[in-house]
Amino acid sequence: MRRIGLRDDEGRYLVLLTNQMELPTRTICDLYRQRWQVELFFKWIKQHLRIKRFFGNSENAVKTQIWTAVATYVLVAIVRKRLNVNLSMHGMLQILSVMPFEKMSLIQLLTDVVPIENAAEGDKQLFLL
Repeated sequence: MRRIGLRDDEGRYLVLLTNQMELPTRTICDLYRQRWQVELFFKWIKQHLRIKRFFGNSENAVKTQIWTAVATYVLVAIVRKRLNVNLSMHGMLQILSVMPFEKMSLIQLLTDVVPIENAAEGDKQLFLL
């Protein structure tokens, strides 16, 4: 094992352990930094794209599922911005996921949401959201 010590951009002293004996210290640090960016990317995917598991194991299947989820997320973000909807991205995705075959416009679907606290007390209708 090889022990490497370095200072990061914020002045903190970090210690890394590696089994790479030939690579220079700076290269190992850069590789670690890039690996951390990959970890943050997967964390973002899990939190925002609602991918809990992959449907296929091949590289093509995983890429297709990620790109489809990213495209959906971007389209919903564009709709949110253009329609000036006050719902969160999570709220919009929830509504769109439970009402995929509703025959109403997106504006009506996303702006006619009645908050539960404003519903009449005698109303017996259950709310999905």
